[in-house]
Amino acid sequence: MALADLSLSRSRLDKVSDDRSRDGLLAELLADPTTHLLVVADGRAAVRGAVGPAGSATPDGDGSQPPGVRLALLHGPRAAALVAALGGPAALAAAGTDPGTEAVAVHLGRFPAGDAREPGALVGLLGAAARGPLDLGPGPDAGAAPGDLLDGADPWLGLREVGALLDDTDAGALTEAVALEHWHATSRRCGRCGSPTRPVGSGHERVCVADGTTHHPRHDPAVIMTVTDPQDRLLLGHQGRWPEGRFSAFAGFVEPGESLEQAVEREVLEEAGVRVRHAEYLGSQPWPFPASLMLAFHAETDDTEAVPDGAEITETRWFTRDGLREAVAAGEVTVPPRVSVARRLVERWLGGPLHQDGSWR
Repeated sequence: MALADLSLSRSRLDKVSDDRSRDGLLAELLADPTTHLLVVADGRAAVRGAVGPAGSATPDGDGSQPPGVRLALLHGPRAAALVAALGGPAALAAAGTDPGTEAVAVHLGRFPAGDAREPGALVGLLGAAARGPLDLGPGPDAGAAPGDLLDGADPWLGLREVGALLDDTDAGALTEAVALEHWHATSRRCGRCGSPTRPVGSGHERVCVADGTTHHPRHDPAVIMTVTDPQDRLLLGHQGRWPEGRFSAFAGFVEPGESLEQAVEREVLEEAGVRVRHAEYLGSQPWPFPASLMLAFHAETDDTEAVPDGAEITETRWFTRDGLREAVAAGEVTVPPRVSVARRLVERWLGGPLHQDGSWR
Protein backbone atom coordinates (compact mmCIF):
# COMPACT_ATOMS: atom_id res chain seq x y z
CA MET A 1 0.00 0.00 0.00
CA ALA A 2 1.48 3.32 -1.08
CA LEU A 3 1.76 6.25 1.31
CA ALA A 4 -0.94 8.86 0.69
CA ASP A 5 -1.37 12.43 1.92
CA LEU A 6 2.19 12.88 3.14
CA SER A 7 2.30 16.05 5.21
CA LEU A 8 4.60 18.07 2.94
CA SER A 9 3.33 16.67 -0.39
CA ARG A 10 -0.14 18.20 -0.28
CA SER A 11 0.20 21.46 -2.20
CA ARG A 12 -2.96 22.65 -3.95
CA LEU A 13 -1.59 25.96 -5.24
CA ASP A 14 -1.71 26.54 -8.98
CA LYS A 15 1.99 27.08 -9.68
CA VAL A 16 1.22 29.05 -12.89
CA SER A 17 4.68 28.12 -14.14
CA ASP A 18 3.77 29.19 -17.69
CA ASP A 19 3.30 32.78 -16.53
CA ARG A 20 5.88 33.43 -13.85
CA SER A 21 8.71 34.31 -16.26
CA ARG A 22 6.77 37.26 -17.65
CA ASP A 23 8.52 40.62 -17.18
CA GLY A 24 6.87 42.78 -14.56
CA LEU A 25 4.69 40.03 -13.09
CA LEU A 26 6.09 40.23 -9.57
CA ALA A 27 5.71 44.01 -9.39
CA GLU A 28 2.11 43.68 -10.59
CA LEU A 29 1.31 41.09 -7.94
CA LEU A 30 2.97 43.10 -5.18
CA ALA A 31 0.78 46.08 -6.09
CA ASP A 32 -2.42 44.00 -6.38
CA PRO A 33 -4.70 44.29 -3.31
CA THR A 34 -5.94 40.71 -3.79
CA THR A 35 -2.42 39.29 -3.39
CA HIS A 36 -1.56 37.59 -0.11
CA LEU A 37 1.95 37.68 1.34
CA LEU A 38 3.74 34.89 3.18
CA VAL A 39 6.81 36.03 5.10
CA VAL A 40 9.40 33.32 5.81
CA ALA A 41 12.58 34.02 7.77
CA ASP A 42 15.09 31.35 8.77
CA GLY A 43 12.70 28.63 7.70
CA ARG A 44 9.85 29.91 9.89
CA ALA A 45 6.55 31.64 9.30
CA ALA A 46 4.01 33.21 11.64
CA VAL A 47 1.13 30.87 12.44
CA ARG A 48 -2.34 31.51 13.81
CA GLY A 49 -4.50 29.04 15.68
CA ALA A 50 -4.44 26.25 18.21
CA VAL A 51 -0.72 25.58 18.46
CA GLY A 52 1.04 25.26 21.81
CA PRO A 53 3.97 27.35 23.06
CA ALA A 54 6.59 24.87 21.83
CA GLY A 55 4.95 24.40 18.47
CA SER A 56 3.24 21.21 19.58
CA ALA A 57 -0.45 20.65 19.11
CA THR A 58 -2.74 18.27 20.88
CA PRO A 59 -4.52 16.16 18.28
CA ASP A 60 -8.15 15.22 18.59
CA GLY A 61 -8.86 11.91 20.28
CA ASP A 62 -8.88 10.08 16.97
CA GLY A 63 -5.43 11.39 16.08
CA SER A 64 -6.68 13.94 13.54
CA GLN A 65 -5.29 17.46 13.33
CA PRO A 66 -6.76 20.21 15.52
CA PRO A 67 -8.88 22.79 13.72
CA GLY A 68 -7.86 26.31 12.87
CA VAL A 69 -4.09 26.04 12.42
CA ARG A 70 -3.10 28.28 9.51
CA LEU A 71 -0.44 30.60 8.18
CA ALA A 72 -0.64 34.26 9.15
CA LEU A 73 -0.85 35.66 5.62
CA LEU A 74 -1.08 39.39 4.91
CA HIS A 75 -3.32 41.08 2.38
CA GLY A 76 -4.93 44.46 1.77
CA PRO A 77 -3.63 47.47 3.74
CA ARG A 78 -1.26 45.47 5.90
CA ALA A 79 0.37 43.81 2.89
CA ALA A 80 0.65 47.18 1.13
CA ALA A 81 2.33 48.67 4.20
CA LEU A 82 4.95 45.90 4.28
CA VAL A 83 5.67 46.23 0.55
CA ALA A 84 6.07 50.00 0.96
CA ALA A 85 8.42 49.51 3.91
CA LEU A 86 10.57 47.26 1.72
CA GLY A 87 10.87 49.86 -1.05
CA GLY A 88 7.68 49.49 -3.04
CA PRO A 89 6.52 46.91 -5.64
CA ALA A 90 9.09 47.64 -8.37
CA ALA A 91 12.10 47.82 -6.06
CA LEU A 92 11.07 44.74 -4.07
CA ALA A 93 10.48 42.72 -7.24
CA ALA A 94 14.00 43.58 -8.45
CA ALA A 95 15.72 42.94 -5.10
CA GLY A 96 17.50 39.83 -3.91
CA THR A 97 21.01 40.07 -5.34
CA ASP A 98 22.15 39.82 -1.71
CA PRO A 99 19.54 37.69 0.11
CA GLY A 100 21.43 38.26 3.35
CA THR A 101 20.34 41.89 3.48
CA GLU A 102 17.43 42.06 0.99
CA ALA A 103 14.07 40.34 1.01
CA VAL A 104 13.52 38.05 -1.98
CA ALA A 105 10.03 38.04 -3.53
CA VAL A 106 8.83 34.80 -5.14
CA HIS A 107 5.55 33.98 -6.86
CA LEU A 108 4.34 30.84 -5.07
CA GLY A 109 1.15 30.43 -7.10
CA ARG A 110 -2.58 31.16 -7.09
CA PHE A 111 -5.12 29.82 -4.64
CA PRO A 112 -7.20 26.85 -5.83
CA ALA A 113 -10.88 26.97 -6.71
CA GLY A 114 -13.05 27.07 -3.64
CA ASP A 115 -10.42 28.72 -1.43
CA ALA A 116 -11.71 31.86 0.26
CA ARG A 117 -8.58 33.68 -0.93
CA GLU A 118 -9.24 32.92 -4.62
CA PRO A 119 -8.57 34.45 -7.18
CA GLY A 120 -5.64 36.11 -5.47
CA ALA A 121 -2.01 35.11 -5.80
CA LEU A 122 0.38 34.13 -3.03
CA VAL A 123 3.77 35.83 -2.97
CA GLY A 124 6.50 34.79 -0.59
CA LEU A 125 8.80 37.38 0.97
CA LEU A 126 11.87 35.49 2.07
CA GLY A 127 14.63 36.35 4.51
CA ALA A 128 15.13 38.27 7.73
CA ALA A 129 14.88 41.61 5.91
CA ALA A 130 11.18 40.92 5.25
CA ARG A 131 10.44 40.11 8.87
CA GLY A 132 11.92 43.35 10.23
CA PRO A 133 9.10 45.80 9.34
CA LEU A 134 6.33 43.18 9.59
CA ASP A 135 3.18 43.99 11.59
CA LEU A 136 1.25 40.90 12.67
CA GLY A 137 -1.06 42.55 15.20
CA PRO A 138 -4.84 42.09 14.98
CA GLY A 139 -6.62 44.12 12.37
CA PRO A 140 -9.41 43.93 9.79
CA ASP A 141 -7.10 42.77 7.02
CA ALA A 142 -5.12 40.29 9.09
CA GLY A 143 -7.78 37.60 9.03
CA ALA A 144 -7.62 37.32 12.79
CA ALA A 145 -9.32 38.46 15.95
CA PRO A 146 -7.29 39.87 18.87
CA GLY A 147 -5.36 37.08 20.53
CA ASP A 148 -5.56 34.85 17.47
CA LEU A 149 -1.78 34.77 17.22
CA LEU A 150 -0.21 32.36 19.68
CA ASP A 151 -0.99 34.21 22.89
CA GLY A 152 2.07 34.41 25.11
CA ALA A 153 4.22 32.40 22.71
CA ASP A 154 6.45 32.97 19.71
CA PRO A 155 4.14 32.60 16.67
CA TRP A 156 7.09 31.92 14.33
CA LEU A 157 7.21 28.20 13.70
CA GLY A 158 8.70 25.87 11.11
CA LEU A 159 7.55 22.89 9.11
CA ARG A 160 8.66 20.41 11.76
CA GLU A 161 6.25 21.99 14.21
CA VAL A 162 3.24 22.74 12.01
CA GLY A 163 3.70 20.99 8.68
CA ALA A 164 1.32 18.20 9.67
CA LEU A 165 -1.23 20.63 11.15
CA LEU A 166 -1.73 23.04 8.25
CA ASP A 167 -4.29 22.41 5.52
CA ASP A 168 -3.15 21.22 2.10
CA THR A 169 -2.74 24.67 0.57
CA ASP A 170 -0.85 26.21 3.49
CA ALA A 171 1.38 23.16 3.99
CA GLY A 172 2.40 23.18 0.33
CA ALA A 173 2.99 26.93 0.33
CA LEU A 174 5.22 26.87 3.39
CA THR A 175 7.19 23.88 2.10
CA GLU A 176 7.90 25.63 -1.19
CA ALA A 177 8.78 28.94 0.48
CA VAL A 178 11.17 27.34 2.99
CA ALA A 179 12.97 25.47 0.21
CA LEU A 180 13.29 28.60 -1.92
CA GLU A 181 14.49 30.71 1.00
CA HIS A 182 17.42 28.39 1.62
CA TRP A 183 18.24 28.12 -2.07
CA HIS A 184 18.36 31.89 -2.55
CA ALA A 185 20.48 32.34 0.58
CA THR A 186 23.07 29.81 -0.62
CA SER A 187 23.09 30.73 -4.32
CA ARG A 188 24.32 34.32 -4.25
CA ARG A 189 27.31 33.50 -6.45
CA CYS A 190 27.60 31.82 -9.83
CA GLY A 191 29.02 28.32 -9.61
CA ARG A 192 30.91 28.82 -12.88
CA CYS A 193 32.61 32.20 -12.45
CA GLY A 194 31.87 33.35 -8.90
CA SER A 195 30.07 36.55 -9.90
CA PRO A 196 26.89 37.66 -8.12
CA THR A 197 23.54 36.25 -9.22
CA ARG A 198 20.13 37.92 -9.15
CA PRO A 199 16.61 36.45 -9.02
CA VAL A 200 14.58 36.07 -12.22
CA GLY A 201 11.53 34.03 -13.21
CA SER A 202 9.47 35.44 -10.33
CA GLY A 203 12.03 34.12 -7.87
CA HIS A 204 12.33 30.59 -9.26
CA GLU A 205 15.66 31.12 -11.04
CA ARG A 206 18.85 33.09 -10.51
CA VAL A 207 21.02 34.41 -13.33
CA CYS A 208 24.70 35.32 -13.24
CA VAL A 209 25.21 39.06 -13.79
CA ALA A 210 28.52 38.38 -15.61
CA ASP A 211 28.11 35.39 -17.90
CA GLY A 212 24.31 34.99 -17.96
CA THR A 213 24.28 31.43 -16.62
CA THR A 214 20.85 30.48 -15.29
CA HIS A 215 20.72 28.58 -12.01
CA HIS A 216 17.71 26.56 -10.79
CA PRO A 217 16.80 25.30 -7.31
CA ARG A 218 18.49 22.01 -6.46
CA HIS A 219 17.07 18.90 -4.82
CA ASP A 220 19.08 16.12 -3.21
CA PRO A 221 17.36 12.70 -3.55
CA ALA A 222 17.46 10.59 -0.41
CA VAL A 223 15.97 7.16 0.23
CA ILE A 224 14.23 6.31 3.50
CA MET A 225 13.03 2.81 4.29
CA THR A 226 11.49 0.41 6.72
CA VAL A 227 12.98 -3.08 6.89
CA THR A 228 11.25 -6.24 8.13
CA ASP A 229 12.58 -9.77 8.78
CA PRO A 230 10.90 -13.16 8.18
CA GLN A 231 8.95 -12.77 11.45
CA ASP A 232 7.69 -9.37 10.22
CA ARG A 233 9.62 -7.56 12.93
CA LEU A 234 10.54 -3.95 12.15
CA LEU A 235 14.17 -2.83 12.25
CA LEU A 236 14.83 0.74 13.44
CA GLY A 237 18.05 2.58 14.19
CA HIS A 238 19.31 5.10 16.74
CA GLN A 239 21.85 7.77 15.82
CA GLY A 240 24.50 8.58 18.40
CA ARG A 241 23.70 12.30 18.39
CA TRP A 242 20.04 11.67 19.26
CA PRO A 243 18.59 11.58 22.77
CA GLU A 244 18.36 8.13 24.32
CA GLY A 245 15.33 6.17 23.14
CA ARG A 246 14.89 7.95 19.81
CA PHE A 247 14.52 5.47 16.92
CA SER A 248 13.70 5.95 13.26
CA ALA A 249 13.80 4.39 9.82
CA PHE A 250 17.09 4.18 7.94
CA ALA A 251 17.85 6.84 5.36
CA GLY A 252 20.64 8.19 3.18
CA PHE A 253 21.45 10.17 0.07
CA VAL A 254 21.53 8.57 -3.37
CA GLU A 255 25.08 8.46 -4.69
CA PRO A 256 26.14 9.28 -8.28
CA GLY A 257 25.57 6.42 -10.70
CA GLU A 258 23.24 4.65 -8.28
CA SER A 259 19.60 3.63 -8.69
CA LEU A 260 17.11 4.21 -5.89
CA GLU A 261 16.91 0.47 -5.17
CA GLN A 262 20.70 0.21 -5.02
CA ALA A 263 20.78 3.12 -2.58
CA VAL A 264 18.28 1.32 -0.32
CA GLU A 265 20.40 -1.83 -0.32
CA ARG A 266 23.66 0.02 0.30
CA GLU A 267 22.39 2.27 3.09
CA VAL A 268 20.83 -0.56 5.11
CA LEU A 269 23.93 -2.72 4.69
CA GLU A 270 26.25 0.14 5.68
CA GLU A 271 24.23 1.32 8.68
CA ALA A 272 22.79 -1.94 10.04
CA GLY A 273 24.78 -4.79 8.46
CA VAL A 274 21.61 -6.24 6.92
CA ARG A 275 21.13 -7.32 3.31
CA VAL A 276 17.69 -6.44 1.94
CA ARG A 277 15.63 -7.49 -1.06
CA HIS A 278 12.31 -6.56 -2.65
CA ALA A 279 12.67 -2.80 -2.20
CA GLU A 280 9.18 -1.44 -2.88
CA TYR A 281 8.66 2.25 -3.69
CA LEU A 282 5.86 3.85 -1.63
CA GLY A 283 5.91 7.60 -2.22
CA SER A 284 7.88 10.81 -1.91
CA GLN A 285 7.92 14.04 0.06
CA PRO A 286 10.00 17.22 -0.12
CA TRP A 287 12.09 17.73 3.00
CA PRO A 288 13.58 21.24 2.77
CA PHE A 289 16.13 20.81 5.57
CA PRO A 290 17.77 22.10 3.53
CA ALA A 291 17.02 20.61 0.08
CA SER A 292 16.14 16.92 0.21
CA LEU A 293 13.52 14.92 -1.64
CA MET A 294 12.67 11.87 0.48
CA LEU A 295 11.84 8.72 -1.51
CA ALA A 296 10.10 6.14 0.67
CA PHE A 297 10.62 2.37 0.39
CA HIS A 298 9.87 -0.82 2.26
CA ALA A 299 12.35 -3.69 2.01
CA GLU A 300 12.56 -7.22 3.33
CA THR A 301 15.51 -9.18 4.66
CA ASP A 302 16.26 -12.80 5.49
CA ASP A 303 18.66 -11.64 8.20
CA THR A 304 17.54 -11.68 11.83
CA GLU A 305 20.62 -10.03 13.35
CA ALA A 306 21.65 -6.43 12.80
CA VAL A 307 24.96 -4.75 13.56
CA PRO A 308 25.07 -0.93 13.74
CA ASP A 309 27.97 0.76 11.98
CA GLY A 310 29.02 2.42 15.26
CA ALA A 311 29.53 5.77 13.57
CA GLU A 312 26.21 7.14 12.38
CA ILE A 313 24.03 4.35 13.82
CA THR A 314 24.98 3.32 17.36
CA GLU A 315 22.05 1.02 18.14
CA THR A 316 19.66 -1.12 16.13
CA ARG A 317 16.55 -2.76 17.47
CA TRP A 318 13.92 -5.16 16.17
CA PHE A 319 10.31 -4.47 17.17
CA THR A 320 7.14 -6.49 17.13
CA ARG A 321 3.95 -4.48 16.77
CA ASP A 322 2.91 -4.96 20.38
CA GLY A 323 6.47 -4.31 21.52
CA LEU A 324 6.66 -0.97 19.70
CA ARG A 325 3.25 0.15 20.99
CA GLU A 326 4.23 -0.71 24.56
CA ALA A 327 7.63 0.98 24.30
CA VAL A 328 6.07 4.16 22.92
CA ALA A 329 3.29 4.18 25.52
CA ALA A 330 5.84 3.77 28.32
CA GLY A 331 8.02 6.60 26.98
CA GLU A 332 10.90 4.19 26.43
CA VAL A 333 10.96 4.87 22.68
CA THR A 334 10.43 8.12 20.79
CA VAL A 335 9.28 7.79 17.19
CA PRO A 336 9.64 10.38 14.40
CA PRO A 337 7.17 13.31 14.30
CA ARG A 338 3.96 13.15 12.29
CA VAL A 339 5.31 15.49 9.61
CA SER A 340 8.00 12.99 8.57
CA VAL A 341 7.98 10.18 6.02
CA ALA A 342 9.60 7.97 8.66
CA ARG A 343 6.55 8.23 10.93
CA ARG A 344 4.22 7.32 8.07
CA LEU A 345 6.39 4.34 7.16
CA VAL A 346 6.38 3.07 10.74
CA GLU A 347 2.61 3.49 11.06
CA ARG A 348 2.08 1.75 7.71
CA TRP A 349 3.86 -1.34 9.08
CA LEU A 350 2.07 -1.01 12.43
CA GLY A 351 -1.36 -0.83 10.80
CA GLY A 352 -2.52 2.29 12.64
CA PRO A 353 -1.45 5.55 14.29
CA LEU A 354 0.94 5.92 17.19
CA HIS A 355 -0.30 8.45 19.71
CA GLN A 356 2.89 10.37 20.31
CA ASP A 357 3.42 13.95 19.23
CA GLY A 358 6.25 16.46 19.26
CA SER A 359 8.96 17.80 17.01
CA TRP A 360 12.49 16.53 16.41
CA ARG A 361 15.04 19.31 16.06
